[in-house]
Amino acid sequence: MPSKAAEPAAWQVPDRLTIEEVRAHQGRLIVAFDGVYDRNIAEALRGVLLCVDSADIGPLSDPDEFHDHQLVGLTAVTPAGETLGEVARIDHAPASDLLVLRRPEGRTALVPFVKAIVPEVDLAGGRVIVDPPEGLFDL
Repeated sequence: MPSKAAEPAAWQVPDRLTIEEVRAHQGRLIVAFDGVYDRNIAEALRGVLLCVDSADIGPLSDPDEFHDHQLVGLTAVTPAGETLGEVARIDHAPASDLLVLRRPEGRTALVPFVKAIVPEVDLAGGRVIVDPPEGLFDL
């Protein structure tokens, strides 16, 4: 009786992926990973959540730019020192990035992350200064 060839094991996403190349195509990024040269294997990566250890990220060259993980958890205060909430996350919108604040009463508020409204980020002090225009938190 002829022996049956063993089925090849299903490809598994490795614990670490190294980016080899990134390019834009029709409004999306196409990312090529080192060692992933087969289209079928690349398709298996669709929808995979990629995580980066923040300890592996170098500092930014522009002092007015921040990584999301640096901002999350900071206390948002007015120039007078009134607590507005805590930065829960950053939403990247087309017009500008938005600080999503968890307000003291529990609801959330969106703050455009622009110099006119957020004039100072004090990482060492654990806070962002927010000078909200009239009505920003009334929504």
